Amino acid sequence: MRSVTDVSATTLAGEEIPLSKFAGQVLLIVNTASACGFTPQYAGLEELYRTYSPRGFAVLGFPCNQFGAQEPGDAAQIASFCAQHYDVTFPMFARIEVNGESAHPLYRYLKDARPGVLGSEAIKWNFTKFLIGRDGQVAGRYAPMTKPEALKAEIERLL
Repeated sequence: MRSVTDVSATTLAGEEIPLSKFAGQVLLIVNTASACGFTPQYAGLEELYRTYSPRGFAVLGFPCNQFGAQEPGDAAQIASFCAQHYDVTFPMFARIEVNGESAHPLYRYLKDARPGVLGSEAIKWNFTKFLIGRDGQVAGRYAPMTKPEALKAEIERLL
């Protein structure tokens, strides 16, 4: 892979879509969970999406159950939770793995392109964020405790 747009992913609705659909946009890719201490970040992610999407920005949510079994639901349950509790309208994808042998190719690319603290590639917890420039390259990696609103200046710079 040369960029995040070189891979496909399945939406919560079961539709396989190429991420090339988002080519030329600034993206914030986040591994999410419905029962995590960071779950309220959905509100901030949605705010970013609504604010910046007219300018070529998208948030892409990838549910993951690898951390404390905090995303045990199926696609319908995840979609319902996100809609009911946070009015999520940004694209949400089917549950994936972000670490290990079964890690989704997108996350293998993201971790290789932007290792974490001390060069560690592993995703440490839910709501790790990757900011992607219009060229499809990883511009930043942010820890789960980084609130979405803290990324506004960086998003503005890339837009």
